[in-house]
Amino acid sequence: MTRFREQLREQRWDDHRYYHHSLVNQSLHFISACTFLVAYVLVWKDPALAALLGWGVAMSSRQAGHFFFEPRGYDHVNDCSDAYKEEIKVGYNMARKVVLMGLWAFSPLLLLANPSLFGLFEPHATLVQFARHVGLMWLALAVTGIVFRVIQLWVQRDLATGIVWATKILTDPFSDFRLYHRAPGKLAKAGLAWRPARMR
Repeated sequence: MTRFREQLREQRWDDHRYYHHSLVNQSLHFISACTFLVAYVLVWKDPALAALLGWGVAMSSRQAGHFFFEPRGYDHVNDCSDAYKEEIKVGYNMARKVVLMGLWAFSPLLLLANPSLFGLFEPHATLVQFARHVGLMWLALAVTGIVFRVIQLWVQRDLATGIVWATKILTDPFSDFRLYHRAPGKLAKAGLAWRPARMR
């Protein structure tokens, strides 16, 4: 259990110091964390709506921070290249995120082409029904994405690394809320300047 906590702490620290320099990115992660926490409560009552919130707001804002605002050049704070960080990334690096977000963005087209999704759904008759079916697809994508990466890590490294990573992903909204709750205020004072935040 001690080793598990150490690995979890290490993965969280590496994620923070390597991939969250920008105040804009940190602020978007705070928004993402708040939305995910709402979705975590909602998922027990309305899984489709929780997934729509999770992917439509939380994941899109979170990944926008990485794709558009996080510096991708040489990391002078940690003295390493972006290529090095991408190579050692335990979870979804930028290349894997492109694939995952592509599946997310284009998955509703599958539902338009096959409204029953090969017999899984009653074909939608309204826009609300379509949206709820999309939400359920996105929920399945989230579960599949986590399980797939755990299996990859199991094959590439060991099962413990995969389980630690999955734990980190599922608890990221709590740690991100704690880490980045001051970021929006700092960003407002900085005047939306695109510059790295001071790392701890």
